[in-house]
Amino acid sequence: MSVLAAPPDGDELVRHRVISQVLELGVVVHSLIIGMSLGASDFPSTVRPLVPALTFHQLFEGIGLGGCIVQAKFRLKSVVAMGLLFSLTTPAGIGVGIAISSVYDESSPTALVVQGLLEAAAAGILVYMALVDILAEDFSKPRVQSRARLQLALNVSLLLGAGLMSLLAVWA
Repeated sequence: MSVLAAPPDGDELVRHRVISQVLELGVVVHSLIIGMSLGASDFPSTVRPLVPALTFHQLFEGIGLGGCIVQAKFRLKSVVAMGLLFSLTTPAGIGVGIAISSVYDESSPTALVVQGLLEAAAAGILVYMALVDILAEDFSKPRVQSRARLQLALNVSLLLGAGLMSLLAVWA
């Protein structure tokens, strides 16, 4: 939505707020898991790949979440609360990871099941949000639909971004 666009109606505003809150939930769970993994890691060989992953996750998730929060036009109190929650979950996860590192066996069946369930829930929320609420909306705008070159550029950018993230996953 541009600065000059008409303000969203009530239904659109509610939609943006729900999107922001669900995205916040997915990002917070995801950030907590990554933080716990980083905090529980004992060896540099396991910490090294987590640091760039953490950096990229926080950067791009923060940008995406911030954009959604701006569109939702929350009150300042809510914006601050959502920003603090986003900012503090990774450090909190690192703290929990450090605290449990002496008793935590990352290869135990229980730990693997719990971590798998939490990661699956967070990933499912994030993939759903990306495909249904963010990409679908951006790609279906009249400005995009009426310009073949813009559609091509958006699709190429999407595939390039997915490819680069896959490359990062292979490297990490």
